[in-house]
Amino acid sequence: MFAFFLLVVAIGASLGYVFFNSYIAGVVMATVIGFFYMIAMLSRSTDVVMGMNNAREVKSSDSYPELWHIIEDMALVGKVPMPRVFIIDDASPNAFATGRDPEHSAVAVTKGLMSRLNREELEGVIAHEISHVRNYDIRLQTTALALVSVISMLVNIGFNSFWWGGGRRRDNEGGNGANIIMLVLSILMLILGPIAASLAQMALSRNREFLADASGVELTRNPQGLISALEKITRSEPMTSADSSSSSLYIANPFKKGSWTHLFDTHPPTSERIARLQRM
Repeated sequence: MFAFFLLVVAIGASLGYVFFNSYIAGVVMATVIGFFYMIAMLSRSTDVVMGMNNAREVKSSDSYPELWHIIEDMALVGKVPMPRVFIIDDASPNAFATGRDPEHSAVAVTKGLMSRLNREELEGVIAHEISHVRNYDIRLQTTALALVSVISMLVNIGFNSFWWGGGRRRDNEGGNGANIIMLVLSILMLILGPIAASLAQMALSRNREFLADASGVELTRNPQGLISALEKITRSEPMTSADSSSSSLYIANPFKKGSWTHLFDTHPPTSERIARLQRM
């Protein structure tokens, strides 16, 4: 996360150097935009994410009593407040947690998860999601999502400025070799920055999934429940209701696709997750 913040500052500095002739101006702009955007994201992340994934809130245990009681039990064991409960009308089994902290958390599950998993498997999935809440992964992922958005916004500002002919560097600096090198490096930073940010976000997501698996087993004392659930989820069809920008929040990739290098994968390979759980 520290490197993530440094990347935002570096892109701001590059933007300032290329288009405003000042490192400081770019860094200040990046800091101000990043700060206010992150505050906005953290304050309303649950409603935004749930809306993007077409999730509707369940207000009481009357509609889905088994799910409600499992979430209630896992929250009690994990020593976190009862999260808000949401249902996604999708036949593919999956689930995710979001929010800014345990006091403002929410768990969403698909109808497919409830219909295809038995109680033991459902407990394993819910324990995994409650672990994301308990470990503050929900805040970490929301912050990472906000930083990626800020980086994209800064790059768009920079190239829009270039497109409309604004913010050009002074011509009298054009002949300086050092300035030309710095200009090229800054432009490369603006081009490659969003890719680096996405790589950082995906790596962060993969590592926190391993931690949530282990923490979930700590709550249930039953690795087999989560192992069986992951196997069923992996074999299922892709989701139709999931939003691509929040795919890293789900317990497994809702689109069932991964890159051949695994650098852009939102989740670790299921086989590796299962192998670690079996060793527990």
